[in-house]
Parts: sequence; C-alpha cells; structure tokens
Amino acid sequence: MILIENVLGNAAEPAWASRVDAGKVDILELDHWEAQKSRFRKSTAGGVELAVSLDRGTFIHEGDVLLWDAETSAVVVARIRLRDVMVIELGGLMREDAGAQGTADPIHTLALRTCVELGHALGNQHWPALVKGTRVYVPLTVDRKVMSSVMKTHGFEGIHYEFVAGSAVVPYLAPHESRRLFGAAEGAVHTHTPD
Repeated sequence: MILIENVLGNAAEPAWASRVDAGKVDILELDHWEAQKSRFRKSTAGGVELAVSLDRGTFIHEGDVLLWDAETSAVVVARIRLRDVMVIELGGLMREDAGAQGTADPIHTLALRTCVELGHALGNQHWPALVKGTRVYVPLTVDRKVMSSVMKTHGFEGIHYEFVAGSAVVPYLAPHESRRLFGAAEGAVHTHTPD
C-alpha cells in the first residue's frame, strides 16, 4: 500500500501534461462523494493500493497527479465521476405577452409564483441548487425517480426539466459555480509544479 499525503499537481497544468501524456497512466477512479474525503483507501484501475491522507479541507480534483515515478514514468491520475444534474429551464416563464391595462402582468405573476413554489419544493427536499440565467441546476442527491416524482407532484406550469451528465454541465459553469454544485470535484482549481 502506498501512502499519498499530498497532490503533486494536475494533468491539465502544462508542467504535468507532457509527463502524463508520455507516461504509463494508472487511474484512481472516484465518485463525487469519495473526492470530497481527505482520508480513504482505494485501489487504482491497475491494482495499486493507495492510502490517501491529505490535510483537512484538501480534496482531490479531476486530473490530480497523486503518484509519479520518474524512473518508470508511471503516474497515477485521479478521475472523478460527477453526479448527474437535473436542469430546470425557466425560460418558458419569460414570455413577452403583456397583461391587461391597469392590472398586474399575469405572466410575471405566474413567473413569480412558480419560482417561489419551485424554491420551496427544492428547499423542502434540502436539495442544493444553482441558478444561472434561466436555468436551475440541481445535483442528484437521490434517485432520478424521486426527483421526477417531486417535480411532477408540484406540476410546475411553464417549466421544463431534464437530467444530464454532470460532465456536460461543467463547461458552462464558472469554477466557483462548479464547486458549489459538485463540492469541489469538478477539475483543477489549484496550481502545483512538478519536483
């Protein structure tokens, strides 16, 4: 068993990219929850047993280089499977249809009511959410069927939702939004240089 006490760098960093590309790469595959732990034991795809013991508050990110052997060019790189995300599209609530003169715009009233009810429904389930533009991103914390059931039960008018892979969402998010949605598991956000 090999003890890993710090991250050496990230495969996305120029200093490591060429080493990883030319090296014998072994993958330590982690799910979203494992990546948030600073201490755990797990074997790589190649069967190398690792004991990870990082400082508290330090987490493994996609592409982190955990082990490098200069003699054999062997490298262990983290791969993180991000959880799926429910994407709720609110754009249908933003129609240009004006209400009757002298009364509140029924479209804006519908939009306001729907957004408050949606916030209440998500909050009541303790589901984290990220709002960006007209989309609400909700990482799967329970089975899809449960999330669909909650959405159908409320029968929200004027919105559409779908489930997408977390990796498909990351390119549209700023790093701080990704960290909020995935708990810092989305990719390289720190800088290291090789020894």
